[in-house]
Amino acid sequence: MTTWGKLAGASAGYFVGGIIGAVVGAVAGHYVIDKDDEDVAFAIALIALSAKMSRADGDFSEKELKAFHEILSEVPEKELKNVIKIYNLAQQDISGYEAYAEQISKIFNGKFEILENVLDGLFHIAKSDGPVNKSEVFFLENVAGIFGFTSAEFSRIKASHMASEIDDPWLILGINAGSSIEIAQKAWKDLASQNHPDKLIANGVPKELLGMANEKLAIINGAYDKILKAHKIRAGTKEN
Repeated sequence: MTTWGKLAGASAGYFVGGIIGAVVGAVAGHYVIDKDDEDVAFAIALIALSAKMSRADGDFSEKELKAFHEILSEVPEKELKNVIKIYNLAQQDISGYEAYAEQISKIFNGKFEILENVLDGLFHIAKSDGPVNKSEVFFLENVAGIFGFTSAEFSRIKASHMASEIDDPWLILGINAGSSIEIAQKAWKDLASQNHPDKLIANGVPKELLGMANEKLAIINGAYDKILKAHKIRAGTKEN
């Protein structure tokens, strides 16, 4: 049975429990999630928080729903109804998102590459209907804090999505402007490894959701290329 098929009959109390369990339990059937089914837990996490994200600015737009569908574009159509049921239940209002985030943090304790992937999905929804506003940044920063990310790490993640910051390659790699090529290379390798599709799949991210990871990897690679060019220009200036 696929990740998405399991959602239809997930006996949530067995694995995720609490608020997420209540949401999934509302559409539960006979299937019991095994504790090794982290792909199911990831799917539930992303669906529930995506629904809450769409309410962060007080309004719900069709563009945000479209963005959510884009994240799940590879989900088989026959199983999409299971996803929509969970989304609609969680999307009713913004209250309780902290508890969702806390449970997700416990499920993926210490697996920051997965938690960052969840944040990337939330940013994708937040920016779908225009520039990310203060309410959405507040929501995202709170979720990141619950996940265990520092303010500096959140700034790095945010830089990959905010139009005002995406041209800052140093911030995207999480290093000081003007850092050496050696420092930039290490940061690039670490982030590229964390966001590699194979590693994410091994850690429980469903393959249908790797579109975000591929996009993030392209941004990371692009930032490193810009830094290399900046160093070449600087070196050329010194030679002249």
